[in-house]
Amino acid sequence: MVTLTKSKIIRSREIDSYRVLDGIGLKHPILKQISGGRLLAASKPDRDAAAAYARWLVSQNSWGILNTISIELEGAPFGNVVSFSDGVPDKSTGTPYFYLTTLDPTARNALKDHRSSLTISEYPLGTCGKADPESPVCAKITLTGTLVLLDASSKEAEFAQTALFTKHPEMKGWPKSHNFQIFKLEIEDIFMINWFGGPKPLTVDQYLKYKMNKFAISL
Repeated sequence: MVTLTKSKIIRSREIDSYRVLDGIGLKHPILKQISGGRLLAASKPDRDAAAAYARWLVSQNSWGILNTISIELEGAPFGNVVSFSDGVPDKSTGTPYFYLTTLDPTARNALKDHRSSLTISEYPLGTCGKADPESPVCAKITLTGTLVLLDASSKEAEFAQTALFTKHPEMKGWPKSHNFQIFKLEIEDIFMINWFGGPKPLTVDQYLKYKMNKFAISL
């Protein structure tokens, strides 16, 4: 684990739409943007390496649009901005975990109808250059499956809580009275566009079995 402080970052420059940090005494060729103290590191994979790119896109992001089937709008789709994590910095799983309360429609919907999808964009990472968020050059991924509530006493729930609180420390202080619970998206289909020519062929098995690079940076 490498720790960076503002005093160590001497200057920055843009190269090929990547954020490269100089003067920090590191020999890694590329370091992506670091924003708000959150982990936004690891080299951007080749666009043709679909599994690597998809896992990078999910692991580096911290929020997305979680879509459920509304029980209050007669089955209409309901999208909501949510925070998520797919693991701790050295153990990305590819499976998104969420910290939700039934005071919010998303959790209520999921408990009634598990069908759900999570859409994530590359744009918040700052690695799209001048490309518009809708451009194929700026990657986007939709993970579709079922949104399920985890058993609070399970090992997976313990791991998921650590993953969520590591990426989103504020969650630790959210009101206990709101009864937040941990959900996960069990992925059944993957739709990803990261260049011209339509979606990249990628199976769930290929996605989940890909081994992420463990290099990480924290502030």
